[in-house]
Amino acid sequence: MDTDEAITLKKLRVFLAFMKSNNMARVALLLGQSAVSVHRSLHSLEEAVSCQLFRREGRNLIPLQAAYTFAEYAQRAIHECEEGVRQVRESSGFNANRLKIGSLYSLTLRCIPQLMIGLKLRKPALDIDLTLGSNRDLLQQLTDSRLDAIVIGLHTQNKPNQQDDSSFLNVPLFDDDIFLAAPKNSPYTGQRRINLQNMRNEKFVTLTEGFVTSRDFDYCFKQAGFSPDISMRVQDIFSLVNLVSGGIGYGLLPGRAGQFSSHLELIPLEEKYGARQRITLLLPKIRERDPNLLALAAECRMYGRHADKNHTALNHDLLKHDTGDTSGCAV
Repeated sequence: MDTDEAITLKKLRVFLAFMKSNNMARVALLLGQSAVSVHRSLHSLEEAVSCQLFRREGRNLIPLQAAYTFAEYAQRAIHECEEGVRQVRESSGFNANRLKIGSLYSLTLRCIPQLMIGLKLRKPALDIDLTLGSNRDLLQQLTDSRLDAIVIGLHTQNKPNQQDDSSFLNVPLFDDDIFLAAPKNSPYTGQRRINLQNMRNEKFVTLTEGFVTSRDFDYCFKQAGFSPDISMRVQDIFSLVNLVSGGIGYGLLPGRAGQFSSHLELIPLEEKYGARQRITLLLPKIRERDPNLLALAAECRMYGRHADKNHTALNHDLLKHDTGDTSGCAV
């Protein structure tokens, strides 16, 4: 026999509360309902099970043996449902004691360590697994629930205020402009802005596909109207910085990369060739109430209130570009 749809967990909780206190007014007060609603729930359950559960004595309800029998199974049903929810949440990482976070390599010098320190202060018992990779890899792992949250860069030229996939919530941290990366004392030292049209004969080093900086690289040269001569593609930003610093080729890098090497110079691009990244926390919308993710989002918002202001000022200094010294650029 199919269970009637009128039997709900809410009604079962009302029924069990009444069986425990045997007082309509007390149950109403405990559950924040009116006495009429409590009586209606009990009457509805009787109709759903198709047998009498209570005997009426004036305005009082006296439980019959059938009610005591039903209470045993009702308690078991609620317990099993709550245990099932707990197990599902645990298996999906909801409020677990371990949080799996993904990040770009370029954020590991200051941004991610500061976020992790703040998160540990909020959640001392929380263990954190950090996975580094490209935008594409991290997004796929987040989609597959192999990561709980990721901090990546979004290409802002198309949709500056949102991530395409509506299944994710995003918390912006700061914006980062794209610059020409050159070795110190290159022929372009001293230029206030770079016209990419004048670099048709230069060799470039860039990241492999899947990184937001690689996408920005392609975007900038598409705006310039030509395909650059790429001498090498690498898998991480640290290798790219070292190759550029060593004179293997020029690159296009976000402002935060200026902190990675004292031998690297970042020079602003002409505005028509420029690009910008928005460093953003992404987390599954379905888990927006997870206490661990709420703590991470709160820490990102706090970081963003200071970082965006500081980073804007640093990028502004780079855009002035009087001396070309970017060794102090950091966020």
